[in-house]
Amino acid sequence: MATALAARGERAVLSYAGRTDNPRAQAISIRIGGFGGVDGLAAYMMRESATHLIDATHPFAARISANAIAAAKLANVKLLALTRPEWVEAPGDRWTRVADTEQAVEALGHDPTRVFLALGRQTIGDFAHAPQHFYLLRFVDAATPPALPHHHLVVDRGPFTLAGELALLREHRIHVIVAKNAGGSGARAKLDAARELGLPVVMIDRPFIPPRPQVGSVAAVLDWLDHGVVRGV
Repeated sequence: MATALAARGERAVLSYAGRTDNPRAQAISIRIGGFGGVDGLAAYMMRESATHLIDATHPFAARISANAIAAAKLANVKLLALTRPEWVEAPGDRWTRVADTEQAVEALGHDPTRVFLALGRQTIGDFAHAPQHFYLLRFVDAATPPALPHHHLVVDRGPFTLAGELALLREHRIHVIVAKNAGGSGARAKLDAARELGLPVVMIDRPFIPPRPQVGSVAAVLDWLDHGVVRGV
């Protein structure tokens, strides 16, 4: 999205939450850190004379998405969400769908097993309630070890390949994967690897976000910027 806006010469700012130490370079200006809730985001947009707000956050960033909806109304700014389509279970997949990480912990059961927690670092602490399992973790940055007695941390940044994911799962003798339904292609390979190896996946469904106009492609966002309407929704 940022690259497309830069190519058009748009005056745009990309906002990072600040959870990654070395975020990727971008073709437009960036800012890092929170806004201070709805009022802070609205004040920022009014101060910067923003006319459009593109919510391209992670599908599980429900709080900032809800804040964006409310702040856009306060600041009288047009809002559109750019959302990756959900992953869909395919023949050969062995998914157990759950609502949140608490249910994911329960789905692992009581008997010790070897788990790939493909979740990022924010919700890893919930799995301390099931310390009997071995957990394989993968973060973008090195981090303080979580309160999990049996774990191994891999520091790596996607996109990931099928061959790489197969090798990772085999090396650590993983028996089950826990993942959030983030969608997109960059993290899809772990699901393809699970299917090839016959591994079960505990899939956490996306959280509720209040209704808002949304599209699934950069081209659709650019069309909205040009014409002020969301087509096909």
